[in-house]
Amino acid sequence: MNNRPHILIIEDDPEIRSLVQGYLQKQGFRADTGDGGAALDRHLSVFGAPDLIVLDIMLPGEDGLSICRRLRATSRVPILMLTARGEDIDRIIGLEIGADDYLPKPFNPRELTARIRAILRRSEPHTVEKKRLKLRNLFVDLEARSVANANGIPIELTSAEFDLLECFLTRPGRVLSREQLMDWTRGRHADPLDRTIDVQLSRLRKKIDCGDAPMFKTMRNVGYILTARVEEA
Repeated sequence: MNNRPHILIIEDDPEIRSLVQGYLQKQGFRADTGDGGAALDRHLSVFGAPDLIVLDIMLPGEDGLSICRRLRATSRVPILMLTARGEDIDRIIGLEIGADDYLPKPFNPRELTARIRAILRRSEPHTVEKKRLKLRNLFVDLEARSVANANGIPIELTSAEFDLLECFLTRPGRVLSREQLMDWTRGRHADPLDRTIDVQLSRLRKKIDCGDAPMFKTMRNVGYILTARVEEA
């Protein structure tokens, strides 16, 4: 059995594809490549989902945002998107439709590897004692990384959204700054201009707020706080 993490790189530039594949292989990953959506679909049909997909936004034919949206309809496979430097709107849209992280081009392969490792660590099943929490009418299983409503109907969260929720659940009643949340969920210190956390929290609110008082409160110029009571389930 091959236990090396399997990374699928979807990038239309052959030089970047080759560079990234070679570097990841030297770092102990299994790395396959494809030049677009059709290649990705062929790979998934033959080999199943990899451990993580590195997905370029600017692809011929179906672009990376469309591919990400399509994947998220049926899969929770972690996705790291490659974006053109300065294209903030692409990054925001990518996060809104379920990407776990992004990296602007040109990038250092070492940073790409660090981002991949951070996402994979967050995606690993927890080895701690199973713990289930109740948040109003929601039930959260920290070990299974799952959320369900009172009727047992699952609420689908991306890996990044669950990471963010877990930060609040394990620190109830505390005001958490954007910088803290960035560091805890993405494994790096935050750029003050990076709005990733704001986008992901907005998505999380839409998915889990139940119409009563909002679960999260924004503390202007400070951060966010989970106002809902957290109980053992």
